[in-house]
Amino acid sequence: MTSTASSPDTREGQRPEEQQLSWQRRLRRFGHVARPREDVGARLVPPYTEPGPRLWMTLGVSEAGADKLVRCSAWLGPLLVTLVAGVMRFWNLGSPKAVIFDETYYAKDAWALIHRGFEVNWPEKINDDVLRQGGDLAIPHDAAYVVHPPVGKYVIGAGEWLFGFDPFGWRFMTAVLGTLSVLMLCRIGRRLFRSTFLGCLAGALLAVDGLHFVMSRTALLDQVLMFFVLAAFGCLLIDRDRARARLAAALPVDEDGTVRPDLHVAQTLRLGWRPWRWAAGLCLGLAFGTKWNGLYVMVFLCLMTVFWDVGARRVAGAVRPYRAVLRRDVLPAFVSTVPVALATYVVSWLGWILSPTDGSGGYYRDWAATAGRGGDWTWLPDWVRSLWHYEHAVYEFHVGLSSPHTYQSNPWSWIVDGRPVSYFYESPAPGRDGCPADTAEKCAREVLALGTPLLWWAAAFALLYVLWRWAFRRDWRAGAILCGVLAGYLPWFFYQERTIFFFYAVVFVPFLCLALAMLIGAVLGPPGSTERRRLVGAAASGVLVLLIFWNFIYFWPIYTGTAIPIDSWRSRMWLDTWV
Repeated sequence: MTSTASSPDTREGQRPEEQQLSWQRRLRRFGHVARPREDVGARLVPPYTEPGPRLWMTLGVSEAGADKLVRCSAWLGPLLVTLVAGVMRFWNLGSPKAVIFDETYYAKDAWALIHRGFEVNWPEKINDDVLRQGGDLAIPHDAAYVVHPPVGKYVIGAGEWLFGFDPFGWRFMTAVLGTLSVLMLCRIGRRLFRSTFLGCLAGALLAVDGLHFVMSRTALLDQVLMFFVLAAFGCLLIDRDRARARLAAALPVDEDGTVRPDLHVAQTLRLGWRPWRWAAGLCLGLAFGTKWNGLYVMVFLCLMTVFWDVGARRVAGAVRPYRAVLRRDVLPAFVSTVPVALATYVVSWLGWILSPTDGSGGYYRDWAATAGRGGDWTWLPDWVRSLWHYEHAVYEFHVGLSSPHTYQSNPWSWIVDGRPVSYFYESPAPGRDGCPADTAEKCAREVLALGTPLLWWAAAFALLYVLWRWAFRRDWRAGAILCGVLAGYLPWFFYQERTIFFFYAVVFVPFLCLALAMLIGAVLGPPGSTERRRLVGAAASGVLVLLIFWNFIYFWPIYTGTAIPIDSWRSRMWLDTWV
């Protein structure tokens, strides 16, 4: 499939070699190729690829049946992949029956938030009581100082409200969002690549990624953040298609039905109401309201969608597409995303805002009326000044966090699975907690937040491929994938002295899966490849995918806390840094 985001040959009176930029000619040695001329309408809205007639002939399917299967597969394929992902994520979800890793904060904060409207101080050694008494446990009243916004905890609390204050309850919603994210990625990949197969492949890779799987079965905030980031990306992708379709519909059509560029339309057409951008703003606000690094994602994705508009107007015939976008699109794009996101963030604090101001409400809720009296900003409502003070205190905490931790890691090591995080570990004796009675030594039960190694190592090469594809083939799809990775990954390099963990990387795992799916699509061969080329590509791709699936199955016990003999556990510790 050809790219749809670089300059078309639309300037009249010039030879093609004059239209080609000098830097493009210089980059030929690295694989850059000029875009072939084609229908502008197809460039703005590329068609979806479909299996060739030979496949249907081999399967004995009629033409009408083939059309029906193609239409059904657009949803049936993603739903089947999602079903498998959901069964895996919900299987024995309440195990281990323990408060694992940072669930000690978020599970209890979520329970307090849905009952009090703000987080409270729990006694230090209360986890055993939580597991024993559940919802019958009395909730303290003293407000707690917490450093993350409330959206993710409200999401976790929804599961607790439905199913109780126990491991299944507080993990339920992360499992739901983890499952739904697989469905979203299948559909996003299908729209991005114009291929149902590659979309389902990207979703299947996400379904068998160990980090995403473990985070789907743990009540932490990062999985919630990942979901809203992916949802925002999907909304912007739909908006891109609809805006380009509107632009294509306004362009003139030749007698032979070919859509041709038009300078006036490309530079002056207003693209009108774009509800999917408003939806993206809402999702970005929910992401920001889960963890603050969602703010970086908002910046990256908002810039990406503006550049998409530039590419669309250029393809449609604009000579000065940046000027056209600045005049027609930038302000509506800003209004429909940034203010919506910020308003969503503020609304997420409503429980804290409505809590009492007499000292019995949320932490710092009474700051403006006590320690914050006086100053130049007293004309603002007290809740605004108190919330701003709270936010400033949280910011200082985040930038100054440097307490050492056993499982902290540097972001340079993330892409190669350098230092995973152990959420839970026990050594049951033979005959206890699932350890086989005939085991010679003790067993090991661990929940290790480890990305499926072969998937991540292959994705590292896939990132190099999409970087080349974007830089030298000007493929907008590769640029979109890189944007998603960088939005979740790059900001952590500015805080390398801070205490950070590998599981933060779950935010960009879906984009790694898209990158690997794109690489596999290239290995399968471009349209028009010979049968021999297709056969070799299919064999190589199939081996890689099967190895990734096997790798996930192999590490299944240490993703789920299944008791295995200690020697079996040691055989899975491929790197010393995993212990």
